[in-house]
Amino acid sequence: MRRLALTLMLPLALAACGAEPVWAPDEAVTRARFISGQPPSITLYTVVRKNGGSGEHSGLLIDASQRVMFDPAGTWHHPWVPERNDLHYGITEKMRKFYIDYHARETYDVIEYRIPVSPEVAEMALRRAESYGAVNKAFCGSSVSDILTGLPGFETIPRTFFPNKVMNAFAELPGATMKVHHDGDPDNNSGVLLVQAKSTVEIQNINN
Repeated sequence: MRRLALTLMLPLALAACGAEPVWAPDEAVTRARFISGQPPSITLYTVVRKNGGSGEHSGLLIDASQRVMFDPAGTWHHPWVPERNDLHYGITEKMRKFYIDYHARETYDVIEYRIPVSPEVAEMALRRAESYGAVNKAFCGSSVSDILTGLPGFETIPRTFFPNKVMNAFAELPGATMKVHHDGDPDNNSGVLLVQAKSTVEIQNINN
């Protein structure tokens, strides 16, 4: 808890982390494993600045044999979601919504593109994300495009550093559907993490 509290006190900004290796223990990853029961899919989240429309961050939700979030060089985290080098395990529907809520704010929208894929393609994307390693600051678009490029059905995704270029190419894929997430939260979104941490503690206290 002390480590969590210290982490939550730090100033938060989009894509503020560097390539710092993180490796959750096997038991935590196994315990967090979540199977959504939904058809396999890959969802691209792009954090877009409202003023000017520049793409500031990219993340991938991969719904394969388990559902995970690849959040390269991101600052999002939760004590119930173990991380291994920017790949977060245990992405329940609540955690998916928390991820969106954390990034959407008064200065940013989150644009979501989802595409259904075969179980084999979803699993291939999962394995690529697991083996990718920690991502340097400002390399989120590059790492996401690296994972997508060459997957069956994603051959048109270019290798690029720019989140908007990844998003625009993803939007052209057959079957892609879009949602735009708006939020009026303050730009300093540390309160979102504090609320989630408080909820976690309260639930743990009830269970004990």
